[in-house]
Amino acid sequence: MRLEVTPKSTQTLYPTDILFQTSFWGRVKSRLGWSVAAFDLALPASEGDVLVLTKRLDEESSMVYVPQGPEIGPDSESYGVFLETLSESISSHLESSAVFIRYDLPWNDPYALDETGGSPYDLKRPENRLREIRMNYSTRCWNLRKAPYDLTVADSLVVDITGTEEEILGRMKPKTRYNIHLSARKGVRVIEADASALPVFYDLYRQTAARNGFPSCDYRHFSALFETKVTAANSPGLFFYLAIHKKDALAGAIIAISGKRATYLFGASANHSRNLMSSYAVQWHAIRNARDQHCSVYDMGAVSPYRDPDHPFFGMYRFKTGFGGHIEHRVGSWDYPLNQEKYDSIRNREMLRSFLMW
Repeated sequence: MRLEVTPKSTQTLYPTDILFQTSFWGRVKSRLGWSVAAFDLALPASEGDVLVLTKRLDEESSMVYVPQGPEIGPDSESYGVFLETLSESISSHLESSAVFIRYDLPWNDPYALDETGGSPYDLKRPENRLREIRMNYSTRCWNLRKAPYDLTVADSLVVDITGTEEEILGRMKPKTRYNIHLSARKGVRVIEADASALPVFYDLYRQTAARNGFPSCDYRHFSALFETKVTAANSPGLFFYLAIHKKDALAGAIIAISGKRATYLFGASANHSRNLMSSYAVQWHAIRNARDQHCSVYDMGAVSPYRDPDHPFFGMYRFKTGFGGHIEHRVGSWDYPLNQEKYDSIRNREMLRSFLMW
């Protein structure tokens, strides 16, 4: 496969709807200890670029991470060949300590593309061993490995927010529309907050993490977002909302807008007063604001790939699918080892969830 890779300044990354491939996101991650690089990519029929991050794991090892990139890519049957070529081309520009490259791919999942006649909510992927066989087919080295975990989201609920507010509401489930109106009748109001309110949000976020049993991010991940300056007219915008009842903050959300896409980054809600449906109020406010900012889609983030009550994201599936939209099934996270022995050791530790804390 012909692919030209040329280093470039991160400040010259092309505008994109993918927040995680913007120079803004590179500056956020730089505040969190990552090294940042960018490359132009040229295929015979298309061109683009890619943001690449590097993180030290110890004195001798580092990992390379491509967050939801590259945006350009081949047809699904050539995914593996493209990634192999790209990895070998980029590797000469990396630190000698780099153990592996992890791609968090935004491309459509070929197993979703293979579905015929079924519901878009019915995707069931085969085991990773079989996925690796398909991904490595036609590659030279058969070196691509499915990562133990998907770093952003392999399955995301995306809502069409074109049309009037009435049309957007009309595409939602009746119960969701009812809850949106109920929160308004109960006196819940949504305000746009600033960084000074982050401690309030973080308290709600920790309540949410404990209630749902998922690991929480450090406070610095939130402060880094708001400490990063917008440097260009086409840079992503950041919006921070809190749902208030009387003087009590009950829910919140942090939304980023890049191009025509609004992305729900973080959400949180209190353990009490859940009957006021404040989370519905926040989401409806975010949707209306994204529409006013000329977005066409609202990416609500992670859900289970189908209606599976045993899946850890099933609660998010039930909540988010109420807003309408469809599930985008993506390829997920894939690794290209550069040092096999060290990679195996890191992978084993990661599978024990004791390493690579993001």
